[in-house]
Amino acid sequence: MSKDYYAALGVEKNATQDEIKKAFRKKAHKYHPDKATGDEAKFKEVNEAYQVLGDEGKRQQYDQFGSNFDQQGGFGGGAGWEDFMNAARGGGGFGNGGVQFDFGGIDLGDLFGFGGGRSRSRGKARGRDVQMDIEITFEEAVFGVEKELKVQKNNACDVCDGKGAEPGSTTKTCDECKGQGQVTRVQQTMFGPMQSAHTCNICHGTGSVPEKTCKHCGGDGTVRSESKFTVKIPAGIDNGQSIRLSGKGEFPGTGGVAGDMYVVVHVKESKQFERKGSDIYLDLEVSYPQAVLGDTIEIDTLEGKKKFVVPSGTKSHQEFRLRGLGIERLQRSGKGDMFVTVIVYIPKKVSKKAKKLIEELQSELEK
Repeated sequence: MSKDYYAALGVEKNATQDEIKKAFRKKAHKYHPDKATGDEAKFKEVNEAYQVLGDEGKRQQYDQFGSNFDQQGGFGGGAGWEDFMNAARGGGGFGNGGVQFDFGGIDLGDLFGFGGGRSRSRGKARGRDVQMDIEITFEEAVFGVEKELKVQKNNACDVCDGKGAEPGSTTKTCDECKGQGQVTRVQQTMFGPMQSAHTCNICHGTGSVPEKTCKHCGGDGTVRSESKFTVKIPAGIDNGQSIRLSGKGEFPGTGGVAGDMYVVVHVKESKQFERKGSDIYLDLEVSYPQAVLGDTIEIDTLEGKKKFVVPSGTKSHQEFRLRGLGIERLQRSGKGDMFVTVIVYIPKKVSKKAKKLIEELQSELEK
């Protein structure tokens, strides 16, 4: 069954290339699997549509042979979903398989926030991203904390610095790619020959190879070892949020660049406070006389003990807002608020004297 690429992007058949590019950016940002609104199936569909409609030649062929165009797949040239996602995460337009993708001038690494300001050389393989989960206390989340992390992963060889060459060894031009760092392959399709560029699997995109390979890593440029580093967890971080450490992921080997580390934070619940975003909530139990007559009570806040005034005539479950006594807002100035819910305590059992006094009170109130 033919696929409707125009419907996938939400554009008309007479849409301009600028309109198609704009629609792709919007939908790709929405459905990217690493986003909260992510949908991998939808993201694949949107990418496949743009790979066709974003290219004038392919678009003309699709408009003419739409009923069979879907047989060509969404990535082309031997590429797979992992290759595409690597490129979409900032792999410089190349996946782990070395297949080049054309995003029509759109930098998906910048669009989805994977670049982190780190340089990405064209054609270089990118290492896998690594995820670590850590647990912190409620107080650590409120005020911020530094944690030391340890992880076993593929790192750049510390002898050859990830280059794969024996220290002091000279390099020579790669015979496979003639120093270009990539090789070109032509694949026959129903539309004729289609050309795709692949990272050279001999020099790994560098264009040169060492005269002598590193004895420590065997020329791979990577070794399995333990990494230790300190992560600064900002004040106000919430449960489930993550911190990206650029370039702290796995190193892919000679000629590549390391991926990123994602530290997912899990916050223990507080025994006193309930958290909703940057606001905190506290239940305060008072007696009936305190609610009727009013009182000043010392309560716990994130800033220590503070006096809280219970107004006379306070109803049970009445809520009071204390501005600025909440949690630090991430990426914004100021703090959230603290909400105090007053709950009037009703004892299940009372003494005979207390019962008599309550009955007298009841009679007085009914007058």
